[in-house]
Amino acid sequence: MATLSLFTPSFPPLTAMKPHAIAAPTHLASDEHRWLAVLRRSDTAARPDGSGDRFFYGVTTTGIVCRPSCPSRRPRRENTLFFDSVHQAEAAGFRTCQRCRPAGPPPEQEAAARVDRVRRYLEQHAEEGAVTLAVLATIAELSPFHLQRVFRAAMGVSPAEYARRLRAERFAEALQAGSVTEAVYAAGFQSPSQVYAKRAATGMTPGARKRLGEHQHIRYSIVDSPLDRMLVAATDLGVCLIAFDTSDDVLREELHSRFAAAELEEDNGRLADHAKTVLQHLSESPTAKRLPLHVRATAFQQRVWKALEAIPHGETRTYAQLAAEIGAPKAVRAVGSACGANPVAPVVPCHRVVGSNGSLTGYRWGKERKAKLLEMERAGKDA
Repeated sequence: MATLSLFTPSFPPLTAMKPHAIAAPTHLASDEHRWLAVLRRSDTAARPDGSGDRFFYGVTTTGIVCRPSCPSRRPRRENTLFFDSVHQAEAAGFRTCQRCRPAGPPPEQEAAARVDRVRRYLEQHAEEGAVTLAVLATIAELSPFHLQRVFRAAMGVSPAEYARRLRAERFAEALQAGSVTEAVYAAGFQSPSQVYAKRAATGMTPGARKRLGEHQHIRYSIVDSPLDRMLVAATDLGVCLIAFDTSDDVLREELHSRFAAAELEEDNGRLADHAKTVLQHLSESPTAKRLPLHVRATAFQQRVWKALEAIPHGETRTYAQLAAEIGAPKAVRAVGSACGANPVAPVVPCHRVVGSNGSLTGYRWGKERKAKLLEMERAGKDA
């Protein structure tokens, strides 16, 4: 009977490559700082003057040059050489990594360019209706999962949420120029039922939105604040809007879009006390909580906003924690929508709600202002 013999193939042992002569860095960070950057997967190392030094590293056992942020397994220190540029590494006999592509633009720059490409596409095609994530992924040349992740990291919302906000803005603009039906299709909705379905989230029908502020006299004032220019608007019953931007014209447009049918009057004198109280609220003034408010809200939004006001100064909650606190643990997304609909931030402190991992998620007035608000509150708490 024939027998099967097993054998182990023999390969020549791997030997470390010997690169050509390499010019040692002179005015840049030390090799020790560069190695620490590789361990942290940071693309820059600290120079002696405190600035950042962008560099690359080559692995002598593989002959590959990578960015320090490359997701591949870290090499052993004795097998690592550092280079000022990819060209220098290639001249020394190394080839570029196919994962981190060190010869291309920095990853954060490339990701920003891809996100911007998708953002511009959504803005240019907002009236055409919903766009699938697969189509957007093709435009960005990324997988749908990766696009979702980098877009949310850059914009604070998913591509779908961004598109919905664009359609809502286009709808509000078109509503002032024509009928509800005309505005529905001009904004890219498939049918009026899609807009009316959002009534539960907004608390009003499209017709009511067009009449928003009807028979009301709203005074407003625009002042300087730690968060750029600030608009405070109020009816005779209380403050109805607090907004931030670098441009007074943009703030006036924001006010008009929310209260298109109202009589608007700029009145710095009569609103001086309200504006002063809001400014004091940024530093947790005791009088800020007595600021009268006049805002439209659904019953659910009122529950969320009341829970927001209960978050202690200088502390944060996740959306899931806030949903649990109001007795609706499965309504995490609805809680996020209620926070986004808050027209009187930071008096109703929706900036104190963060992502499940503690990251700063979307904020109506920008993540930079959200970060500054939290920083100011923590500084005041530690003082």
